[in-house]
Amino acid sequence: MESKSSAHYQRLFRQRLREQGLVKKEVWILPEHAHVLAALERKLRQPQSGLASMEKEGDMSMPQVWTAQALFEALSTAELFTDGRAAVELIDGADASLHVTMREYGDLPLFIAVFGEQIIVEALLWPLADVRDAAAFNEEVLRSHKLFPLSCIGLETLPDGQACYTMFGALSASSILANVVQEIELLADNVIKATEAYEGFLKASA
Repeated sequence: MESKSSAHYQRLFRQRLREQGLVKKEVWILPEHAHVLAALERKLRQPQSGLASMEKEGDMSMPQVWTAQALFEALSTAELFTDGRAAVELIDGADASLHVTMREYGDLPLFIAVFGEQIIVEALLWPLADVRDAAAFNEEVLRSHKLFPLSCIGLETLPDGQACYTMFGALSASSILANVVQEIELLADNVIKATEAYEGFLKASA
């Protein structure tokens, strides 16, 4: 089968947009509003009848796009946190993030960050040095990733220079709060399942 470049699929994507009657318009905005514009663009691709319904219901306001501060305040009122199953704290800094402690999962720590159009929910699995055969482990991860729905495993270097495996999930920065909570609970569950599934690849002392 002949492989096709990403440019080929981009042309097909633009062709489908034109076939839907959509037109391209150039706008000038401040760079920090790019994620807001992207969310609004998706709304404006709806048929006129859909927009009319939104106007009638008063839903033509700019879509909710989370910041770390706003997400922290909202999660603090969610049942997962108010009933004590989890705790959340805001980590201030140039790029604020959230630290979640999943008490139901042995105080498993998760970290949440908002990057433009995405919310990333992430957990540390283990250091690369704790894996007996990295090549064999990486191959097994690629073959079995479907066992952990909506979560991915990656390898990244921490600020201290240590290479570690992480598990993470991503969703839109304009997602409703219920979906963010679901992602948090699902990731925690997948981390436990991944630890059980791959423990045979870890050194005895890990």
